Amino acid sequence: MTHPTFKQVILFTDSDGRAKFREEEIALTEGTPQSRLSAILPATGVQLRQSPVGFVAPTHCTGKPQWVFVLAGTMEIFLLDGSSRKFSAGEHFYSADTLPEGATFNPEVHGHYTRQVGDEPLVTVFVKS
Repeated sequence: MTHPTFKQVILFTDSDGRAKFREEEIALTEGTPQSRLSAILPATGVQLRQSPVGFVAPTHCTGKPQWVFVLAGTMEIFLLDGSSRKFSAGEHFYSADTLPEGATFNPEVHGHYTRQVGDEPLVTVFVKS
């Protein structure tokens, strides 16, 4: 039996130390045919953030992996290879772009930066893993 899946967008640190995006599917194997659920995922806390119009975060790595859900506005994430991806209200990603063990942060190699896009403040919820 094939189960429906939930697309997980992941911002991660590749073996070269650089931030990249990939997508994976989370199987929805629990629940009922009318309400498919994933297995319970670990979480340690929830944090809310509101960022004003014009907000830009400098290049950084994620401290610890976390889900990021955009509740209002639009967030754009820039990778150091020049690519970017936008996430608007109702969209999400899993941020696991952590500093490689033993590395010293170098903003020319590690991390990503983000900005608020448009004329609506950015409202996000972080679910800490």
